[in-house]
Formats: sequence, structure tokens, C-alpha cells
Amino acid sequence: MTSPTRVIVLWLPDWPVTALLRSEARAAARPVDGVAAAAADPDDAPIAIMHANRVVACSASARREGVRRGQRRRDAQGACPRLRLVPADPARDERAFSPVLTRLEQLAPGVQPLRPGLCAIRARGPARFYGGEEQAASALLDELAACGIPDARAGVADGLFTAEQAARLMSPASIRIVPRGASAAFLSPLTIAALNDDDLVALLARLGVQTLGEFAALDIAAVRDRLGDHGARLHALAGGSDSRPVVPRVPPPELAREVEFESPLELAEQVAFAVRTTADDVITGLDDAGLVCTEVRITLLDDRGGRSERVWLHPTCFDASALVDRVRWQLQATLEGESGAFGGENGGVTLVRIEPEAVDDTAHHQPALLGQGPDERLHHAMSRVQAMLGHRGVVTPLLAGGRWLGERERRVPWGDAERPAHPRDLPWPGSLPQPLPSEVYRPLRPAAVAASDGSPVAVDERGGMSAPPALLDGRQVAAWAGPWPVIERQWDPARARRAHRFQMVDTDQTAWLLVLEDERWWIEGRYT
Repeated sequence: MTSPTRVIVLWLPDWPVTALLRSEARAAARPVDGVAAAAADPDDAPIAIMHANRVVACSASARREGVRRGQRRRDAQGACPRLRLVPADPARDERAFSPVLTRLEQLAPGVQPLRPGLCAIRARGPARFYGGEEQAASALLDELAACGIPDARAGVADGLFTAEQAARLMSPASIRIVPRGASAAFLSPLTIAALNDDDLVALLARLGVQTLGEFAALDIAAVRDRLGDHGARLHALAGGSDSRPVVPRVPPPELAREVEFESPLELAEQVAFAVRTTADDVITGLDDAGLVCTEVRITLLDDRGGRSERVWLHPTCFDASALVDRVRWQLQATLEGESGAFGGENGGVTLVRIEPEAVDDTAHHQPALLGQGPDERLHHAMSRVQAMLGHRGVVTPLLAGGRWLGERERRVPWGDAERPAHPRDLPWPGSLPQPLPSEVYRPLRPAAVAASDGSPVAVDERGGMSAPPALLDGRQVAAWAGPWPVIERQWDPARARRAHRFQMVDTDQTAWLLVLEDERWWIEGRYT
């Protein structure tokens, strides 16, 4: 069997909680439509990350109040009534951990992520560079502290398993070094729960085996016959014979590019011209990696400390000219009026950063053998028109949620992903059922609805009608249905809204959708 490799393991406790707080802090620092989001919870707020109705991670303040990993939701809330419960999100944990790995690779190349919040590095190279294993581990912990993670722990031992257990047994910002050849003695008093195998732990407990040392003392042949290869591997771990190698990750290519201007630029066209070379560099880097960009983040900084950041999407993939267009449109969106200057309350642009957010394999975007087809030609034509008219010069109508027909129609700039303010899949009590009118009036058209004697038709607070509708703008009403109340925001006097809908058919067999609000009649749509 191969002898274990000397390994440094770094453990970042409660990483799912840390990842949550970091993502919320980033979201709070990024303005949306000029308004900053609410601040993230403070570090001492009790938080529990839940999966399958059980706690998988919790903050230090939650542990102080009795919350533990593995607890059911009800038990955790009973121990801490003010506990904030958040669903587990492995993707969020991975995204937050990736920048940490990048920082560590700057000090010690060859980092292997074991899972979010836990990583390993071969000890030989860093120990030689920093003058010893303890000095190398200390340098890595200092780097983590500079990243805002002061409670990380380090373990140095023969093999990944032993080094991980050494890190987990330490206090915050401390290092545990297990001497060469001493892994078995170090692991011997630890509980068998360290193997992280519930079925095996339950079986060994019934057999009276409580520690790793007792498990390692069992005959390997008997363990293999009873537990198979999996049990034999765990037996080797318990005895300190972890022969797994450290497999460094391949760092992703650096695709982001930025350009700084010594003299701030105030005109949008000046900035767009200056970033052409940077946009070409972004596309060249993607081509070298065999990738294309379908989503890009553009960040602009000005000389007064202002910041504009936005994620742009593309229905196929970006080229250099499309990136330049997005920079120009983002600048134009910050303008006041149509002067074309970036000034006003903002300063001149000092930095532009173009960072691909989502990439795809180039093979998925190769043109067809006999032409690119009508969809691709349509996209290029719309993109050219959009480049001439501006970002919102070409829009696509989409159906969103809402109670009113005008709210349900959302116009999204060509190429942007659908991000409705009112999702369609939410319940909308009072919304109009199918079939919907074929023509929607924006704004609503005023109308006059009267009874047979010429008096206006009204509806009281209980939904009772003063008289059946007989005339619609002077035309006879052949049939009608309603009223159907639409009540919104009763708790907010400033935005409360109460109205009644009607459907009417005139003698020309034209069907209308009408609204009675504040004793006034409006036509909302027409059926054909």
C-alpha cells in the first residue's frame, strides 16, 4: 500500500452560514435601479441551514442557544425561537468558496477542494518555501483572515483523513501538527463517528466498538468479509493508512478584463471607443479556452466613487462589438437627459471591467454547415437595429403576473432574459381567467354605461348594482356579466385599490371588458 502523503488541510467551520452572509452582503452592496438592498444579517444572528427538515449547519450564536447539527426543525426552533431558517444551497456554497481557493492558490499552488469550506494542499512544497509545515499553515491562515475568515483551522498530518481530524479538533485560528508516523496514535481515542458513516457506526456500536483505535485493532480479513471493500477502506482510515493522493484542481482561466483611464472620460462614445481593445481581449481569452460568453457583468467606476454594475444576457453569445454596445448602453442608462455626457451628479469614468458570468462550450454555438438559419439571421438583424436605436429600441413582449391586463404585459429589451417583476406562477386572486381580450388598451379608455332610463350604472360596497346596464357609449347592450371585484392592498391606504370588472356584448356582437372604479367606467380590453 502506498504510504500516506503529508497534507495540510484547512477547515472553515460553518461554511454554509458564511457563504449565506457573504452572498447577502454582496447583494446589499450592489445597487439595483439606484437603490441599495437591505443589509445582511449581523454575524451574531442565530442562523440554521436546513436540508430535509434537519439542521446541516448553524452559526455560533445558534449553537450557544442549543441548536445542533442533525436537529429537526421543530427542536431547533424550540431551542432558539428567534432562529432564522434558510434552505441549503450547495451552488451558493460553491460560488462563495471559489474566490477563497483562488486566494490560497496565490500562496500555495495545488489546492484540492474537498467540499465547500474544506480544502487540502500537499505540505512538501509550502513547507520548503515558508521554512516549515507550521509556518506554511500559519501563512495560509493569515491569508484566510485577510479574506474575512478569522476562525479557520489547519491540520497537518499523514493523509487527508488524519489531517482533517486534526483541523477539526483545534480552536479557531490554530494549527495541529501530527508528527510523521503518529497518525494511528492520534486517531486511536477518537470516536467512530469521525468516519461519517451512520450505518457502520450503528453496527460497530452494537459490537461494542466505540473508538477508531478499537476498530483499527479488528482483523482486516474479518472486516473485509463482513463489510466488504468499503469497510476495509474505512478500517485503513481508522488506522492512519490513508493513501489517497491530493489532486489539485485546475484553476479556471482568468476571463475578466478591465481598463483604467488616467484622465476620466465623460462621453459615452469616448468610453465605448476606449474599451474596444479590452472587449477584443475578452473574446480572445474565451476563444483560447474554447468557450463563448452568454452572460457578462460590466462594472463602471467614476472619479467620485460612483459605481454602476449590471449583468447583461445574450440569446446566443457575445462578440466584441456586442460587448462594446453593452458598455455604451450602460453608460447611457446613467445619463440625465440626452446630452451624452456621463457627468451630472456622476463623475467621469475611470475604470471599466468586463467579466464573463456564464460561459458555454464553443461547439454548442458553431454555425450550421449550410448556413445559420432564419433564427440566427433574425437575431443579427435585431441586434444591428438595437445597436442603432439603443438598448430599449427593440423590445420583446412577455406575459407576466398581475391582476390587470396592463400589468401582465412586460416589454423586455431584445436579448435580455425574462425577469418579470410579477412572476406568472404566483397566485393572483381577482385576475382575469382565460380567454383574455385580444386587444388591451393602455391607457384605459373612458366609457359611459347607463341603465335603460339613462341613469348611470353604479355598484355599492356590497357588490349590488343600481340597475342592469343597457347602454354602452350610446349602443345597446345585448348581454353582460359581472360584477367581479378586484381588491388590492387593503392594508395600505395610499395604494389601496378597489374596482369591479364587467363583460358586455353590444348589438354589433363586439365583446368588451370594462372596469368600474371610483364611480367611473373604463374599457380595459376588447374581445374579437
